[in-house]
Amino acid sequence: MLLFFESFIWRLVAAGGTIARVSLHIGTLHPQLIGFGYNWNINDGLCDEVKVAEAATKSDSYKLNPLYRVFELGETVRRRPNTPEALAEFPMMAELAAAGMTDYVAIPLSGAGHRNAITIATKHPNGFSEAGEARFQHLLSLFALHVERYGAMRISGNALNAYLGQSASAKVLSGSIKRGSGESIHAVIWISDLRGFTDLSDRLSGSDMLTLLNAYFEAMAGAVLAHGGEVLKFIGDGLLAVFPVQGDDEITIAAKAAISAARQAIVGLDALNANAPAEFSDRTNWEQLRVGIALHEGEVFFGNIGSPDRLDFTVIGPAVNEASRVEALQKVLGRSILVTEAVARHLDCKMDHLGEHTLRGVATPISIYSPAEGHSPRELGLAAAGAPRG
Repeated sequence: MLLFFESFIWRLVAAGGTIARVSLHIGTLHPQLIGFGYNWNINDGLCDEVKVAEAATKSDSYKLNPLYRVFELGETVRRRPNTPEALAEFPMMAELAAAGMTDYVAIPLSGAGHRNAITIATKHPNGFSEAGEARFQHLLSLFALHVERYGAMRISGNALNAYLGQSASAKVLSGSIKRGSGESIHAVIWISDLRGFTDLSDRLSGSDMLTLLNAYFEAMAGAVLAHGGEVLKFIGDGLLAVFPVQGDDEITIAAKAAISAARQAIVGLDALNANAPAEFSDRTNWEQLRVGIALHEGEVFFGNIGSPDRLDFTVIGPAVNEASRVEALQKVLGRSILVTEAVARHLDCKMDHLGEHTLRGVATPISIYSPAEGHSPRELGLAAAGAPRG
């Protein structure tokens, strides 16, 4: 979008337009963002993209900005920045006047309630001519169609990324939406579970439980995503994720990324235990959270399953079942991170061998390991909060 917008502006300038400052604003659907802004100024001729957080619309400065009128009321706002009336109505006019702008207009690219708009300003002594403004409005009616299409595509991508993850959303958007469609992938599988979840659910209010789970998943999922993993599913207090192996020689990279993510998740959980979320109302019911994380390697089917009218994009296969049963061993072994031999053999950090264990439905016992206790993350060959070594 940025390159298209910049090209559009320069063509307006080449056609004799007197514009000196332009900003484009596109609303989106995103858990943390309200939209994107693109700003161009003739002084440097550059165009940049700005992510606009949801909190920006709650500020007093937003209510005193012309865009408030555009977004909330669908109005077109035109002002002469250097007039006393404009300066009193919109504080930002002082900045425009200081930059030499003589005329400013903010135009909705869609109706009220939609956050698509464009603003233009000029330094021409007489401002925008009526004929020039009419021509610009005609061009904007065409430009708005592209903005609407781009906005819809970005909203679709943002929403699917938030609910499915980046890889799964890309497959869905590319047309992989039929039941049974998908592919077999080689991956390191992550399954984690919050210990004592049933007891917590019985004791905590609904709002406190949501606060706790959000903080807990931020530590877990945040660590997975920071190390290139794909978060596939939240199941109650459980988390299913994968670290795909792109080639036969990249299993070591995936294994190191997974173990580094697990260590970072434990560090994040320790920080959460030390400082309960501010939104948590009943501090007397706050207790140390414990987690079990299992890492296993194998082939899984990554694709669509479900009924014809309600599908889910997930991973299934024997390796997923085995990872789940390994995670359950945490209750017996008392270690937060359990790693199967299939993953451990690709790691160069110090590991404790916790013996061979028989898993339900698996004929051959599996050797289980855990990062060695009593060592720092650096001694374990791990980066505490960054990408894995190697």
